[in-house]
Amino acid sequence: MIARRCRVRGRVQGVYYRGSAARRAAELGVRGYARNLPDGDVEVLACGAAGDVQAFIEWLWIGPGAARVTAVEISALDLPRERWPRDFTTG
Repeated sequence: MIARRCRVRGRVQGVYYRGSAARRAAELGVRGYARNLPDGDVEVLACGAAGDVQAFIEWLWIGPGAARVTAVEISALDLPRERWPRDFTTG
């Protein structure tokens, strides 16, 4: 079980990126969040089984059809499981 914080850059706001990420996270059983940042990026927290989180991160590079992802910066987090979100939310 792992936790990763990702910063997604490119055309990722106003293209249903967060909603699509929530749907994909639910399909994979990944918990966390996706939220818009003031500079136009999207911050994503992904917590779950290593393979599921990796598959989700691979999806972050794709996103919905209108998105144009130019970078995904990934940071490993040492976040105890009891502090993980219960599900995946958007904000």
